[in-house]
Amino acid sequence: MTNTGRKRKLSSADEAAAPPDAAPEAAETVVAEESAADPPAEAKSDSDGAPPASQSQPEDAAPTPSAKQEFHLPPPSSGGVKPNSSNPYDRIRRAVVVNDGTPRNLVRLIGLKSLFARQLPKMPKEYIARLVFDKRHKSLAILSDDAERRDCDEEIIGGICYRAYKEMRFAEIAFCAVSASQQVKGYGTKLMNLLKMHAVTEGIEYFITYADNYAIGYFKKQGFTKAVQMPKGRYQGLIKDYDGGTVMECYVHPSIDFTRVPETIAAQKKFIQERIRATSKSDKVEYPPLPEDFKETVAAETTARGPALVTERALAIPGVVEAGWTKNDLLASAMENTDADVKKNQLKSELMALMKKVTEQQFAWCFREPVDTEEVTDYLEVVTDPIDLKTMERRIRRGDWYRNKHMLYCDMMRMVNNCKLYNGEGSTYTAHAVQLEKYLANIFPRKITEGVGGA
Repeated sequence: MTNTGRKRKLSSADEAAAPPDAAPEAAETVVAEESAADPPAEAKSDSDGAPPASQSQPEDAAPTPSAKQEFHLPPPSSGGVKPNSSNPYDRIRRAVVVNDGTPRNLVRLIGLKSLFARQLPKMPKEYIARLVFDKRHKSLAILSDDAERRDCDEEIIGGICYRAYKEMRFAEIAFCAVSASQQVKGYGTKLMNLLKMHAVTEGIEYFITYADNYAIGYFKKQGFTKAVQMPKGRYQGLIKDYDGGTVMECYVHPSIDFTRVPETIAAQKKFIQERIRATSKSDKVEYPPLPEDFKETVAAETTARGPALVTERALAIPGVVEAGWTKNDLLASAMENTDADVKKNQLKSELMALMKKVTEQQFAWCFREPVDTEEVTDYLEVVTDPIDLKTMERRIRRGDWYRNKHMLYCDMMRMVNNCKLYNGEGSTYTAHAVQLEKYLANIFPRKITEGVGGA
């Protein structure tokens, strides 16, 4: 999964960015490479008092007192690399690369630039180069094990380029990509987990990014959410805005070992099951068997007298009440498969399918969330009945708002007309509204779009 190209508005923080060919300066942090054979070393601090940073020197550099010392990141939750460890992350070669002017890092930056350009074809190549070579940006790269690719740009098989704002304790992810030939090997998830572990060492609490429609699913799987919890004052004016992107956030918990999530979940599951077995009596109490004709009797009484009698008989079964069942629980269970519920669930599924189609469209990005009336202070003076895709989806999930597709179409068109009314002709938002209106005419039945009845 990767982000694809989208137009990006630059913030004031980018205006002073150094061009790719700027003269090398002292690096804030340099490459930190790990492999199964490399032992950990002690980190050095920058002279300006910044948090500990990793430093390295070219492999062919002679060891001198003034040479930069190579720092190997220890694997998460371990004091050093374990060659025989069962953790697959311990066998992944990776490096944190910055533009420090060293030959090795410059070659790797070229490899990262080429990778992002190939995998993100809609992103301008000049823009990719500027951010990758910007000294304020860092990139976590996964390196190939192939000895023939060492120290060349083909060594890079995956990478994430990001910029950390240490004072605000968050980082913005600019690019994320894995080589097409390596995407089926799970490197996308491993790359993000390694980045989270490295972020803890930099004091980063949140990652924030703008994801397009193709990348939202990937970021959700990596723990990102559209509900941004980080205070707006921490990132407003620092990060860049994308046209057509969805802002997503991920909280990086400092005590979680992201490289051992499956093992952690398995251990938690085992613990909970052991506690349940210790307190549960379901496997320790035996009740007499039911009569042989119990099933036939219940079926006959259900047809004749309805489910109320059946629930009473069910509660009379030894162990049912002790297990916590109530009459209301049994009634709800008995009624869930009635014809009315089947039709209701079918309508809900159809409406959710329509909603998904609309939400996935590139031009629908500005309709996904409610308008922020604190920023657009005069919006409610113009639009008296606001609506958005998120509100519609919430109504569909509730199950009792839309009785047919026509009602959903009316809300969609109200959203389109609200956008046209507030923004007027010539606006980008109005152009998106026109595109959405044409799209709705294609996915809804003609009798609905022509205003004839509901379906």
